[in-house]
Amino acid sequence: MDDAVVLGAARVLVGGEAGGPLLTLDEPLSFWGGLDSETGAIIDHHHPQFGRCLTGTVLAMRAGRGSSSASSVLAEAIRLGTAPAAIVLLETDEIIVIGSVVADELYGITMPVIVVDESAFEELRAAAHAVIRSDGSITITH
Repeated sequence: MDDAVVLGAARVLVGGEAGGPLLTLDEPLSFWGGLDSETGAIIDHHHPQFGRCLTGTVLAMRAGRGSSSASSVLAEAIRLGTAPAAIVLLETDEIIVIGSVVADELYGITMPVIVVDESAFEELRAAAHAVIRSDGSITITH
């Protein structure tokens, strides 16, 4: 990977390691009413990435959006194997963290959640693939 770039360590909210194609959302997403946990597809008709599949991606979004029920939808998607491999946020979102922690506790499936700064988030926008390490470092390729 000649074009690999390592971004500094992010703030780890839920630890773990994961990698996959990078998908940066143009707007926040509520998992409740916005994600089909059975397919991993965005089902919010008003979302710019309506129809896109989140399964196995490293999902980057500025923040989550929505109710506390979003954590149960995310946990179910993690259980079903249709969730993102990891979530990278610009702003801490406790509801997303709860969904990931619940899935780890109930099903033993870890989905890392990290928070990056604005410059790292902008670097992610241009990347095609990302790997999240347990220390919060991110390796991206274009």
